[in-house]
Amino acid sequence: MTAILADYGLFLAKLLTLAAILVVLIGAIAGMARRQQSEPELVIERLNERYERMALAIKRATAGQDAWKKARKEARARDKARHKHGAAVSRIFVLDFRGDIRASATTSLREEVSAVIAAAEAGDRVLLRLENAGGTVHEHGLAASQLARLQAAGLHLTVAVDKVAASGGYLMAAMADRILAAPFAILGSIGVIAQLPNFHRWLEARGVDFEQVTAGRYKRTLTVFGENTEAAREKLREELEDIHRLFRDEVARHRDGLDVEAVATGEAWYGTRALELKLVDELGTSDDWLMRAADEADLLHIRWRLKRRLPEKLADRAAGAWNSVIDALAERAWHDRLMR
Repeated sequence: MTAILADYGLFLAKLLTLAAILVVLIGAIAGMARRQQSEPELVIERLNERYERMALAIKRATAGQDAWKKARKEARARDKARHKHGAAVSRIFVLDFRGDIRASATTSLREEVSAVIAAAEAGDRVLLRLENAGGTVHEHGLAASQLARLQAAGLHLTVAVDKVAASGGYLMAAMADRILAAPFAILGSIGVIAQLPNFHRWLEARGVDFEQVTAGRYKRTLTVFGENTEAAREKLREELEDIHRLFRDEVARHRDGLDVEAVATGEAWYGTRALELKLVDELGTSDDWLMRAADEADLLHIRWRLKRRLPEKLADRAAGAWNSVIDALAERAWHDRLMR
């Protein structure tokens, strides 16, 4: 009986030791996975190959195997001819910016711009596909400054607007050497707005006092809960006018020939009208522009991908859903104003 218990105890000790080793290994692997997931990475796709794959897929489905093989051989020959003898082939770096109220995509944009500048050679160009209805001043100002870095580095920048580049979005577009817009894209809205509700009378009717103490005459102008004065409103108007002047001046500095005073009214226009007003340089879509460019240049789609853990992904999705609602309301407001 004693021998059996001893053998069982030894077996149990081995089992516990094995379990402990497995726990340590699993923990180490999970830790490595978490570290790897949290590290961002630069993703590069050659768009020429994407277009070739799509064309060959249709050829294979409609013309048969022999025609597909012939088309594939011809595509490879064309690509080889463009790159033969080590000849320099022009490159176009393709970036994307889908904006929200806080221009959150600037986090990725700044890394993508840095990567492009670090790798750029003479003759390289940049296309930014922009979709941005505007938002906070300082955050969209930073996004515009990132695009200005490309020009400072000597890179020709084209901004393509398929849907909307309004307010802070247009400030970003104005940094480009050339602006391309779809005929019904929304552009402009060169203006500044501040709005907030005021609950002072509602609180006062219920006997609730709101106390606010500041140091500095204009530390706070309009408030949500306090009693707002005409002097405070006037000061806020002055601040908005100053921001508007900065906005106008920055657009004018980058858009030669644009009558800024005529378009800096806060109005937005569709692409066709925007071309007449010189807010853009040509009409067209980013898709057509890229497919034409694919015949003469390597199209490199650059994307800074942030790997996030599950809680961060859920938080991002919640924030993204809320931003989508706000952006949709803003776009609807501009649409209603334009359709009146």
